[in-house]
Amino acid sequence: MTHPAPFIVGVGRSGTTLLRLMLDAHPQLAIPSETHFLAGILEHPPEGVGEFIAMLTAAHTWGDFHLDAMALAADMAAHGPFVLAEAVRVFYLAYAARFGKSRWGDKSPPYVQYIAALHSLLPEARFIHMIRDGRDVALSFRDKWFGPAGQGMEASVVFWRDRIINARLQAASLPAGVYFEVRFEDLLAEPEAVLRRVCQFLDLPWSEAMLDYHRNADLRLGEMGDRTDGEGNVLIPREQRLSIHKHTMRPPDPSQAGKWRAAFTPAEIDVFHLHAGDLLAELGYDV
Repeated sequence: MTHPAPFIVGVGRSGTTLLRLMLDAHPQLAIPSETHFLAGILEHPPEGVGEFIAMLTAAHTWGDFHLDAMALAADMAAHGPFVLAEAVRVFYLAYAARFGKSRWGDKSPPYVQYIAALHSLLPEARFIHMIRDGRDVALSFRDKWFGPAGQGMEASVVFWRDRIINARLQAASLPAGVYFEVRFEDLLAEPEAVLRRVCQFLDLPWSEAMLDYHRNADLRLGEMGDRTDGEGNVLIPREQRLSIHKHTMRPPDPSQAGKWRAAFTPAEIDVFHLHAGDLLAELGYDV
């Protein structure tokens, strides 16, 4: 039986890691840190196990999974003629097996741009689109090394707005029941209520363990190592990668929402509203 597989997507800094840790705390479900490699595989599909493994192990995320490439290749080969979707499933199932779990998922914000393609490859994929007030997203990006950091308010607005609009356009082309939106602010304020709806969407039985995600958050996040290039040179130290997830190591805190109000100047707020005020209102945020 192929269970629904959650793919947590969204603009970065929108709570995807929080939801990942919550769902990963479920006794049946394992979700690795960001994979990213599926984007390249979708754009340049490998034609065999060897090519698939080469692309997987060349990804800058490979070291975070703590899997044996040779064992993975053997497992894929044992399934008979190469089928890309089956190879992808073997990877995720191998990761889940590390924790004695039977179901798997993914949390990679960039896949928000690949929703339709991923559903075509993996019909069991169920997309959970995390959405956060774009003004808080812009604030969170300010001191980061990724996304539109350092490019100014207008760049942050466009980055947030266009990805959400694009995701919704893709979702409109999908069958009913495979796309679900979760507001970060709702998850902070009512974690159990939101998680129960997510479980229903995923056909996943309820587990109280998800509410205690923070007890093992440091262990789960600790899988991440240094981010390196193809030659092993450190691009982003492990400590820096971990530092951006510090709030996920404690229970949900609704005060994390709305910090933009005290941080932005009226001029900055005007810029955001000029370019994305309509979308903010459509998503239920005050403008």
